[in-house]
Amino acid sequence: MNVLALDLGTSSVRAMVFDDRVRARPEALARRGFDLSIAADDSGTATLDADEYLAALIACIDELAKAGHLDDIGLVAASAQWHSVLPIDAAGRPLSPVITWLDTRPAPPDGATGPLDPEAFHQRTGAWWHRFYWTVKLPWLRGSGLAPARYTGLVEYILTELLGAAPMSVSQASGTGMLDLATMEWDPEALDIAGVSTSHLPELAPLGWQGRLCAEYARRWPQLAGALWSPAIGDGAASNIGSGCVDESRAAVTVGTSAAVRLVQPAPRGAALPPLPHRLWRYRVDDHRVVTGAAYSAGGNLFAWARRELRLPDGPELEQKLAGITPFSGVRADPRLGGDRPPGTAPAGSGELRHLGFGTTAVEMFAGLMEGVCTMVHADLQVIESTVDHPVAVTLGGGAIAASPWWRRAFESTLAPREVAHVDDPEVGCSGAALVALGRADQTPG
Repeated sequence: MNVLALDLGTSSVRAMVFDDRVRARPEALARRGFDLSIAADDSGTATLDADEYLAALIACIDELAKAGHLDDIGLVAASAQWHSVLPIDAAGRPLSPVITWLDTRPAPPDGATGPLDPEAFHQRTGAWWHRFYWTVKLPWLRGSGLAPARYTGLVEYILTELLGAAPMSVSQASGTGMLDLATMEWDPEALDIAGVSTSHLPELAPLGWQGRLCAEYARRWPQLAGALWSPAIGDGAASNIGSGCVDESRAAVTVGTSAAVRLVQPAPRGAALPPLPHRLWRYRVDDHRVVTGAAYSAGGNLFAWARRELRLPDGPELEQKLAGITPFSGVRADPRLGGDRPPGTAPAGSGELRHLGFGTTAVEMFAGLMEGVCTMVHADLQVIESTVDHPVAVTLGGGAIAASPWWRRAFESTLAPREVAHVDDPEVGCSGAALVALGRADQTPG
């Protein structure tokens, strides 16, 4: 049996096929790039068009079908971006673009109050009362003049279109900031803060849920008509599993569009969760595990922006110029061009470059920005280690890390003396989703 794995990311949509040992099938990969709509005035707008996104995914699956790669698919798995929200009408149609994790516009209504006990709320949900989460996003959407019948996430909208019905996985629900991570039910206080009832939110997927294509798409892709679809997991969780960072001994530092440092910990349903430091979030991988960490709006997007705006060369030529720079010896940078991820509240446009002189080169400015990301990751890795009371090894991964050996070495230097490995696989999200769907999250792909 083969597995079709979907990666519903922020900057691209990918579909690829694995065999039953989670080894990628040769050439069975389709990808479509996707651009966020980002306001040029630094207002913080960062949205996606849900139907255009669905069309990109359909095109990927069509491409695999045309090439004969969908034969013997028995299971479909998905890794998907966390934190998106889409207001929909009673017929399930979008009332606005998808509000993504990068959108910094949401704000609490005037006079609104958050949790009665913010620390207890953080321990239960792994989140904060913050613009990043649905507790702030839903009231903000209503205040913008919309009257949604319900709210859903991007992945739930996509899967509902393909399957006819698709409940929200506990992994995706945890990314809303409204799930009690221990009971795996919607948190009553979070519902009250958001001003909604469970009828306004997606149904939560029961343990063991699986779906099938609706008739329309079963006719389009008859090879997938009998395949079972597993609940989607958050892209960060999938990246950890696909990188082999499946327990408390090894953290994943992943740099894709954004960046994150994360540690997976065991957490069966109903079990008490370990204490959570204020600076860290915690979400669900599945019914058996949580992932604890910190994330940043600066990652591969910062790399691409800086290389473009500083008019730097590509690939080997850039690496050669960077090789002559002594790490952390010149330009200092605050890389938060896209603002803070929670619990920080810095808005978009908060980036800075310091210690510039007339002799400063574009490559030195670039290096300072990339080193700024390394510094943020290191600080939060130290906090993560405090939750397990021992140093952890690190695996670096993600497309941006694969694209720059110099940046990888900068991370290794910053994180020393820890053991630092590197996984040179840009598709760890897909492989991680496949492993979880197969019930093999503790195994290494291949």
